[in-house]
Amino acid sequence: MLITAGPTEEPLDAVRFLSNRSSGKMGYALAEAAAARGARVTVVAGPVHLDPPAGVSVIKVRTAEEMRAAVLEHLPEATIVVKAAAVADYRVPAPAAGKIKKGGARLTLELEPTPDILAELGRMKGNRLLVGFAAETGDPIPEARRKLASKGCDMVVGNRVDREGTGFGAEDNEVVLVMRTGEVVALPRASKREVADRIFDRLLKLRHAS
Repeated sequence: MLITAGPTEEPLDAVRFLSNRSSGKMGYALAEAAAARGARVTVVAGPVHLDPPAGVSVIKVRTAEEMRAAVLEHLPEATIVVKAAAVADYRVPAPAAGKIKKGGARLTLELEPTPDILAELGRMKGNRLLVGFAAETGDPIPEARRKLASKGCDMVVGNRVDREGTGFGAEDNEVVLVMRTGEVVALPRASKREVADRIFDRLLKLRHAS
């Protein structure tokens, strides 16, 4: 099993970067749950401050491009891929080599999209199961359905990150699973480790139905 976790950091200059509030806790909980079920697990993790789960191989990366390269390197040995990382959507095409000094004038940044790793995996997944995540500040179901259709996923896990006590950085999560079968399953708030187990329960049903 191949799992991505955490944020990415896209440099602006020698000391600053674009990123997000992802802690990697959901991805690491998924890795722990998968390992407990006997899977051989590789995690590609952005910058996180977490101890790796026992028995799990962790590859540390920083940028979206580095995450893409690591995922593609380890894809051939994976039968299930879970893209739980919150990859930064944009990057600066040419980061400054040194620190950008503060001045009195406004600073305008030109940004370009980062690689769409999930869409690329969807085009080349073959017989693998592919799970994506949709972190939203509102009803996650429409975006989860869009990702399911446009990126070739078998399941998309939608979660709201604008509720206190769940989502980014929290110990709990409350998610909805949108399945390739058309089924939509709302999971009640629980610890991220419990949510990970429920995700795998549903994912294994999909696998057996294939």
